[in-house]
Amino acid sequence: MITPQNILRHELTGLDVRVKQAKNQYLEGISGTVVEETRNMFLLKTVDGIRNIPKNVAIFRVTLPSGTTVDVNGQALVMAPEKRISMRIKR
Repeated sequence: MITPQNILRHELTGLDVRVKQAKNQYLEGISGTVVEETRNMFLLKTVDGIRNIPKNVAIFRVTLPSGTTVDVNGQALVMAPEKRISMRIKR
């Protein structure tokens, strides 16, 4: 189960994401469903089509399946998803 505490250890494909804040103002407010995740990018399915959003320049608001929203700094996500899922989180 995905929770705000363990979101970095889960697959984000299929979750709804909105760009809350970004270095590039034109990215702010873009929202959609994550259809693919690479080391440096999210591919979001939006109403306008597929958009590539770099992870390292944005803060994302992720909606979990429970309906809870979590703000995640994209720099914490810059890693191959398969490596991020298996890494240990320092507490």
